[in-house]
Amino acid sequence: MVTINGLGNATVTSEIAEACSNWLNSLTPEQKAKATFDFVDGERIFWYYPPMNRHGLPLRDMDGNQRELAYKILDSTLAPDTAQKAKLIMEHELVLGPLEVEEGDANWDRNPELYYWTVFGEPGGDGPWGWRTEGHHVSLHINCWGDKVISVTPFFLGANPAEVRKGDKKGLRILDRREDIAIELINSFDDSQKSKAVIHDKAPWDVLMYNASRAVVHNNEGVSGAEMSGAQKETLMNLVAEYINGLRPELAEEKMTQVREKGLDDFRIVWAGGLDRSHDHYYRIHGGPFVVEFVNIQNGNNHIHSVWRDVANDFGEEVMRSTKMMFKIL
Repeated sequence: MVTINGLGNATVTSEIAEACSNWLNSLTPEQKAKATFDFVDGERIFWYYPPMNRHGLPLRDMDGNQRELAYKILDSTLAPDTAQKAKLIMEHELVLGPLEVEEGDANWDRNPELYYWTVFGEPGGDGPWGWRTEGHHVSLHINCWGDKVISVTPFFLGANPAEVRKGDKKGLRILDRREDIAIELINSFDDSQKSKAVIHDKAPWDVLMYNASRAVVHNNEGVSGAEMSGAQKETLMNLVAEYINGLRPELAEEKMTQVREKGLDDFRIVWAGGLDRSHDHYYRIHGGPFVVEFVNIQNGNNHIHSVWRDVANDFGEEVMRSTKMMFKIL
C-alpha cells in the first residue's frame, strides 16, 4: 500500500472534495468542459497573477448559485479571514479601475468577475486531484490525494492599491500584516544584521521567481534565524505564520508544527529597498523547502505582490515523485 505524504486527514479532504463536487455538479456540460482538466494536463502547473485571459470558468459565466458554490471551495480550504481577503482582492478591481481611468492609464477591464475556477482530476477519486482559483492578484493551487492535501503552493495574493488612499474604502490595507510584521523585523536588526540582510538599496520590480513552475533560492544570502535574538525569532515566526495561517486551521497548525519542530535557525531573511512603507521594499524568507517573496514597489510603492512557494513540492510534484507515480506532464 502506498503511503501518501501531506497535510490533513480524511475529514478535511472530504470537505474540500465535497465543495468541489457540489460546484461541478451545478455546471452545465458546456461550463464543465471549460472548468475541468485531467490532473496530468500541463495546464495544472501554469500559473500567473497579472490580468490576462485564462482557462477555467470565470465568475462572469456563473449564475448566483454557482458563484456561491465556487466561493465555498475557498471556504473549505482557506482560513476564514484569508478566504475573505481573496474575495476582497477580487472586489478591489472596482477600486483600481476608476483610479486607472483618473490617471489616464486604463488598458484592461478591471472586472471582479474575471476570476477563474478550475478543477483537475476527480475530486475525492482514487487518483490525485486539485483545484485552482486565479485572476488578477489571486493565484491559489490546492492538490489532494486520498486523505491528504499534498500541496498548497504556489499561494499568491496581491493588492493594488496596497493602501486605499481616498474614497469609501480609504485606509483599507488587505495585506497589511505581511508588510507590517516584516518592517518590524528589519527595523529590529542592529547594523551588523542589517548589513547582511539588506542586499540592495532598491527593490526589484517584482517577485524574483515570477510564475516559474519551480521555486529556486540562493540559500547563503541574508540573516539566519541562528543570528537573531529571541524576540527577533518570535517576530520571524509571526511572519512565517502570516503566510501558513492562510490555510484552514487543521492544515495550518500541522504545517506550523513542522516549522516549530525544525526551528528557525536555518531560516534566512533577505531585504532590498527602504526600511519602511514610504519607500519601495522587498523581502524573501527561505528555510528548507519553505520560501516566501514580498515586494511593494509599483505605483509609487503602493502595489503588493506576495507569494508562498515550496522549493520541492509546488503543485505536489515531490509527493508524486516520492510515491513513484509516473506522470507525463504534457
